[in-house]
Amino acid sequence: MANKLVYTGKTKNVFELENGNYLLKFKDDVTGKDGVFDPGENSIGLTIEGVGDVNLRMTDYFFRKINAAGIRTHFVKANFEDTTMEVLPAKVFGHGLEVICRYKAVGSFIKRYGEYIEPGTDLPAYVEMTFKNDAKGDPLVTKDGLVVLGIMTEKQYDDIKEMTQKITGIVADDMKEKGLDLYDIKFEFGYDADGEVMLIDEIASGNMRVYKDGKYIQPMDLSEMFFK
Repeated sequence: MANKLVYTGKTKNVFELENGNYLLKFKDDVTGKDGVFDPGENSIGLTIEGVGDVNLRMTDYFFRKINAAGIRTHFVKANFEDTTMEVLPAKVFGHGLEVICRYKAVGSFIKRYGEYIEPGTDLPAYVEMTFKNDAKGDPLVTKDGLVVLGIMTEKQYDDIKEMTQKITGIVADDMKEKGLDLYDIKFEFGYDADGEVMLIDEIASGNMRVYKDGKYIQPMDLSEMFFK
């Protein structure tokens, strides 16, 4: 019996497996504008051959490490020949939520708060959450807002924040060993049938800002440097 396609995403398709798990098929499509790769964009800008493969390899590498650290993820196993990853079933919060952890004040953080802080200022693993909503520009939402809207409980929020800071530490330490500095990174979380939080989706170069000697590294270059 063929796997049933349940969702077509920008960078991944999702299939339902007979064992109750799901299969993510990584694609070579990336977000961007005018033919330029931009992780912050909301629409597919171009296709880069091999990007699905390197994204899966980095995701496999980090999810294994995170699982080994005792932090829950939806990761089961990866298949590099098919560019697929088997994952546990998970529900997303609301219609999808992005969780950002920031070590440095850059990007949208500076756009919002630039009158109070200099670009590049150190931040204490600052966590923020935004709704995935292209039309509304991915609006920021507070802990109280998420609870009031019935999207998550206070405990789920606290668990996500703690897990985010731990996972970011794992990624940042790995980058540091390679002479790279992680400035910020975004994750997605879901929850199982018991309401327990777990890391979902991927950890790939397009989801993080990494610098070397103060210079920003493009995601494809970062993938290349990471697997040298």
